[in-house]
Amino acid sequence: MTAKIEVVRPGVFATVQDLGRPGLAAIGVGRSGAADRGSLRLANRLVGNPESHAALECVLGGLVLRFSAPATVAVTGAPCSITAGGRAFGPCSPIFVRAGDELVLGMASHGLRCYVAVRGGVDVPPVLGARATDTLGKLGPPALSAGMALPVGQEVLAHPGVDLAPLPSLPEEPVLRVTPGPRVSWFVPGALSTLVSSGYVATADVDRVGVRLDGPALSRARGGELPPEAAVPGALQVPPSGQPILFLADHPVTGGYPVIAVVEEADLDLAAQVRPGQRVRFRSLERPATWLAFSQLSACSPGRPRP
Repeated sequence: MTAKIEVVRPGVFATVQDLGRPGLAAIGVGRSGAADRGSLRLANRLVGNPESHAALECVLGGLVLRFSAPATVAVTGAPCSITAGGRAFGPCSPIFVRAGDELVLGMASHGLRCYVAVRGGVDVPPVLGARATDTLGKLGPPALSAGMALPVGQEVLAHPGVDLAPLPSLPEEPVLRVTPGPRVSWFVPGALSTLVSSGYVATADVDRVGVRLDGPALSRARGGELPPEAAVPGALQVPPSGQPILFLADHPVTGGYPVIAVVEEADLDLAAQVRPGQRVRFRSLERPATWLAFSQLSACSPGRPRP
């Protein structure tokens, strides 16, 4: 009999996520997957799963799960209180739950997204090779709701042999590294300097698609709009308001607003933990790699997939 996880309470918003669907942009399908990929990978390693196994991503905690059979789980990402069967546990460590136990996540003290992995993985049917919920593309399983039952898989690796993976605290004011975008020439001289020398605040408009930021306006040197061109995770698009929008996991595969800069891939996990009202800063990296990659993407024919 297949073990099941019952969703007792989904919290604010929770989905099934894995590492997504890379390479399908040519057919209009974004990568999606976990917004904080490092936290998902760590949760899987802690329970002896392949890093690519599906787990649960929840916003601000508040998730309550009931297990039909004994299981090993781990909670990573935004720190929150954790109880299993009424016993308190810490994050980033393997937790053994008994049949009938409830795993309860409190509200996150800081950060935005928590991850729950179970040994064997969340074994919902894959769609286009992944089990991730793409909220923009409407692919994968629906968002979690009370009463939903999730099957647990059986593909596992050896237990990791550790009881804790200590991590540094999330910063109060994250600094995200950026390289110039392909359309920096569309902005007035000094616009990129304004971006990297000023602080921006995450507005309430935050989801898996992206986060709208509020701060000094980034003024354009030219008017008009772009035809749709390829977009990547971390792109900082600037609409006519001058307030940048940072693309996250479920971003559209194309966009029509000019991109002034691109956040480094390695910093996107940190960007995924930014919550509304939090201040963010950007730091410039004068390196041509993103210029080249983005230029290649923009020049792609419709039949060429995105990396």
